[in-house]
Amino acid sequence: MPSTISPPTVFPPTTPEHVLAFQFSSWYPRFAAQSIKSTIVRPLSEEFLEYLNADGVFMPEGADDIPAESSLSDDEKDDESDDEPRRTFAFPELDARIREAVKDYGAVFPKLNFSSPRDAAWMLPAGSPMKCTSPADVYMLLKSSDFVLHDLDPAQLFEGCDAEGGVLPEYKLELVLRKWYPVDRSRELRCFVRRERLIGISQRDPNYYDFWNEPQTQRKVAEAVQNFWEEHIRGKWESTEGNYTFDFLLTRDLARGHIIDFNPYSPKTDPQLFTYEELLALLNDAIASPNFLAEFRVVDSPSHPSATRNAPAHQHNMVPIEALMLSSGRNVEEFADVWQQELRRSTGDHEDEER
Repeated sequence: MPSTISPPTVFPPTTPEHVLAFQFSSWYPRFAAQSIKSTIVRPLSEEFLEYLNADGVFMPEGADDIPAESSLSDDEKDDESDDEPRRTFAFPELDARIREAVKDYGAVFPKLNFSSPRDAAWMLPAGSPMKCTSPADVYMLLKSSDFVLHDLDPAQLFEGCDAEGGVLPEYKLELVLRKWYPVDRSRELRCFVRRERLIGISQRDPNYYDFWNEPQTQRKVAEAVQNFWEEHIRGKWESTEGNYTFDFLLTRDLARGHIIDFNPYSPKTDPQLFTYEELLALLNDAIASPNFLAEFRVVDSPSHPSATRNAPAHQHNMVPIEALMLSSGRNVEEFADVWQQELRRSTGDHEDEER
């Protein structure tokens, strides 16, 4: 366990090994009983990594039980240079694993080692965000997400880490298929643990909810989180050295819950309604007081700076579906040309209608 003699800094030192402790396959076996049923597909092939890194949003052949049709004409195929990016992929074995998980769970939502494609949830029906019932749904979310790019590049993943001798550990991409069910985002919390002390609890969804401003409810939830942490997590994860955050989903009665995810205690992890400087002050209070209780923060009014009820989550990632369809199999330059042509065509059609 970390020493409490040296004064704490805003962030603890981070090594690549420490980061890898937070990939899903590292923590899930230890906390599976307190989390959502999940299937881990590991390792993924280099070909799948190539697919995720390829420009455009397009489906591998066979992902939807329908043979894929190329968007290229025969003449274009003949003219295609060997130097151009590959545009045809197929993953029959991975498709089978996804279909098996869908059969077991009814539906799944995907993530990679660390990141979930929550920013691409708008790609699937709004009434069932992130609900995947086919390999094509899974691939669509992953290919449409900016969040998962973090997991594809080891240099970005281990940025800011103190690597011994400058050598990074082996890192293999994994696909996680989690059992899907409707989630009430108002009951999601992010909890902050430093030096094995629970110091802060924050509402995750940046919207205002009346029930969160009832003092009795806040006390009940704070006690529920504290009790869960002490019983199921505290002191049971040595490789983190007592520094981590965990996302927690409360049950409907707000008396219990389960673990959604763990994240490093680092600048890359959103502190939600806190700042890390405020969390450092809370840590110092916790060190000084044996009776310290974690501070619980919620969006306390509709005018709260974090309240964004009228703005869709991750709206910066949203593009018209027409643009997404046109992008299939094209690189950035080709897509820009086709998009401009489509804009000119649609403008011309509109002018004809006005006449």
